[in-house]
Amino acid sequence: LSRKERAELEARLRAATTEQRHLLRARIVLEAAEGTATREIARELDTTSTTVSLWRGCFARQGLDGLEDLPRSGAPPIYGPATDQRIRAILDHPPPKGYARWNGPLIAKALGDVDVQYVWRSLRKQKIDLGGRKSWCESNDPQFATKAADVVGLYMAPPDNAVVLCVDEKPSIQALERAQGYLAKGFALDIPSPSLCQTVSGMVPLMVHQPGAAYERLLRSPQG
Repeated sequence: LSRKERAELEARLRAATTEQRHLLRARIVLEAAEGTATREIARELDTTSTTVSLWRGCFARQGLDGLEDLPRSGAPPIYGPATDQRIRAILDHPPPKGYARWNGPLIAKALGDVDVQYVWRSLRKQKIDLGGRKSWCESNDPQFATKAADVVGLYMAPPDNAVVLCVDEKPSIQALERAQGYLAKGFALDIPSPSLCQTVSGMVPLMVHQPGAAYERLLRSPQG
């Protein structure tokens, strides 16, 4: 037993945070260094001769490192980063027919070998909000994203000195929208006022092949 090893073992005995199992091992080694027999050490420390022999041998072979517990193998993790990546990849595809968005059970079913509870844990860990991915509009057009980007781009960055006109089809149910709204004034005062835009619902769909004629017809319309 070197002076450094003795100092370390005695420091463990004095420390209030040392676990009982490490205290026992330190006492065994210190008693053995004094020449005390195995049975005598076992009797003084209220343990078995087998335990004393075990830790004496571990210290003789590995020094202080031999007094530490061996790492436990445990059960290997079932899921990992690769599973999280598969979950993210599923979200890049449209949900099954009849569903507006993905949910935990649907993702687990699509993967086939991942438990639904882990799916939810993975989504929380990756801060993925499935509710934020819901859309009221569904399209089977494979070029829908490209076309939608062109339309959205007109609203986000309209051309200079240009007018963007939006024409929609007539819904099956006529929806009346009042031409009244509120004008914000300051931070806390809202003044009732006619809105600057009037929405006319229930119109006949505009089906023309000449954009110039359509634009002229809109300008001459009494409804603006």
